[in-house]
Amino acid sequence: MQRQERQSCRETLLVFNCHEPWVHQLGTLGYNLDIIIGLNGKYKQTWDEQMRPLPAHSRLLTLSEALGSNTSYYCIITHNITDLLDIKPRREPRLMVLHSTIEGRAIEERSNVTLHKMKEMLHKYINTVNIHVVTVSMLKGKSCGFTEDIVPFAVDTGDYLPYSGHIAAGLRVCNFIESRKKILLWDFHEKAFDGIPVQLVGHNASIPGVTASDNWQHLKEILQSHRFYVHTAAPKLEDGYNMASLEAMAAGLPVLGNRHPTSLVKHGVSGFLSDDPDELHKYARMLLEDRNLAALMGQEARKTVMERFSMSRFKKAFLLSIETARRKWHSRFRGSIVPLTGI
Repeated sequence: MQRQERQSCRETLLVFNCHEPWVHQLGTLGYNLDIIIGLNGKYKQTWDEQMRPLPAHSRLLTLSEALGSNTSYYCIITHNITDLLDIKPRREPRLMVLHSTIEGRAIEERSNVTLHKMKEMLHKYINTVNIHVVTVSMLKGKSCGFTEDIVPFAVDTGDYLPYSGHIAAGLRVCNFIESRKKILLWDFHEKAFDGIPVQLVGHNASIPGVTASDNWQHLKEILQSHRFYVHTAAPKLEDGYNMASLEAMAAGLPVLGNRHPTSLVKHGVSGFLSDDPDELHKYARMLLEDRNLAALMGQEARKTVMERFSMSRFKKAFLLSIETARRKWHSRFRGSIVPLTGI
């Protein structure tokens, strides 16, 4: 398995590889990371370096290797009930991070189970084993019925290249669009940007000519060079932002999209929002014709990310989530909730 230099004095987290950009954030926490790869349903059976390099102090291992590891894990990070069942033989504390709405997940998985039943099964299992649940946004927390611990993802604006915008085209970074068209309001996207050059980047085998970036450095160069970024989403199914749009804002791109209640865009300041595709089309034309305006709006977008989605804020919040998960897990065996310290 691939390994990075590890520090023997560090505690180790075990994490299922679900979403490389999110898992990559864990490298800031100060732990060693064991990352489980080779999972069913993943489009790649190893870490996808086209999205991110391996986090600091990490190594890759299979589920069987993780189950047989002699490492005493400080906490195990899962993303769904399947992960929890797979790791059941291990005895360490664990938490689950929910990245999607119940409604959105049902659409992607084409599930025949009712939303009520899905939520009921989730809560029953979580309550039975006393697992701590983290959600990445309030929308997803409310959808799944877990609002105790909301830890938004983050980006480090210092990781990105200075904005150029010399390519007069929009940009959208998204994987598996075919299965997410309803979630992404794809019909609206296509109407609004008909005749507008918009480059799509991501794993989308069903769309001719669309490929993922070669690596993270290549993605940064793509972000640096394009004029504006596009994010559209159905308000009940997905947030008005995602990690890709945060990256774009961190790189100084203004964002165009629909009027979403949780959008980070301040209309006319850090981008443009409209539920009228013709109007959004006009805003796109405006930015294609005025690179200086795009740069000014992009700087406002960058400020938003710096203020609201800093890596230090994520680190502080998720470290607390880990301690909460440890406290809950140990309470199963001690009969009562114990203090956070001294575990």
